[in-house]
Amino acid sequence: MTNFEMFLPVLLAAEENSGGLAKKMVGMLGGLPPMLIIFIISMIPILELRGGIAAAALLHIPMWKAIGVCIVGNILPIPFILLFIEKILNWMEHCKIGWMNRLSLWLKERALGERSQKIRKYEFIGILLFVGIPLPGTGAWTGSLIASLLHVSRKKSVPAIFLGLLLATTIMCIGFYGIPALLRAF
Repeated sequence: MTNFEMFLPVLLAAEENSGGLAKKMVGMLGGLPPMLIIFIISMIPILELRGGIAAAALLHIPMWKAIGVCIVGNILPIPFILLFIEKILNWMEHCKIGWMNRLSLWLKERALGERSQKIRKYEFIGILLFVGIPLPGTGAWTGSLIASLLHVSRKKSVPAIFLGLLLATTIMCIGFYGIPALLRAF
């Protein structure tokens, strides 16, 4: 059994999860222009680019149009996360509002958990794979959070996140549009 065959069920589950959440968001954002819907979905944590591509397929947006919009939507929040998330989380941790304190601690625990040690060890390739392989709980938001809290240099983290987004785009386009559509787009 190849590595791909081993991870195929997990990737299919991630695709199914993204598709289900994207379908709900498309319903909630109904009435907006389809391109704006996929842009907004791509900016939302958890859904991110994966949800944007799934929504684009649901809305019958041609893949070549969806790719750029989803990448821009997903990458737009990343500089803010890399620059400000640590300060925001530290403020939230010391905030007197209980849920903000708990949320900050939960995010830090999640970002600095077991998976982060592999990212710390491999830095560039670790972030690239974490962002690029569309599994539940991964993506550009979480990858940026981890890179920021681990103090990975921006010279390594920014290109790794961007290349990870390209990898995730390729995987999700294959999942939702198929390999022939991906080949026709390029």
